[in-house]
Amino acid sequence: MLFQGFQATVMGLISLVLLALAVFAFVDGVLRREDAYRAADKQTKQFWLIILGLTVVVNLAVPWFFLLQLIGAVASIVYIVDVRPALKQVMGRGGGRRRGGSSSDGPYGPFNGR
Repeated sequence: MLFQGFQATVMGLISLVLLALAVFAFVDGVLRREDAYRAADKQTKQFWLIILGLTVVVNLAVPWFFLLQLIGAVASIVYIVDVRPALKQVMGRGGGRRRGGSSSDGPYGPFNGR
């Protein structure tokens, strides 16, 4: 009986982590520009939003079907590890959020010898 409770708690925690991963990937995908997906030579924004949206829905609606959660986790991880860095590179420093300064600026100021 104790093992069943432990197993349910661990599975619940894993499901929660997979849901958080899917939600993060989906929200990040929504915030990226459509043209960045094309420029990074990745699938379209619509494709990734459908895949990641289905992952979120599966994690919320069918938490007992762990195989579907794992498939969704793979899609989320592919997005986070492969697509997201490519989009950030295409969109420029900070993912399109400019903070000022030039490309020669370091963390404490410009690297121009002064």
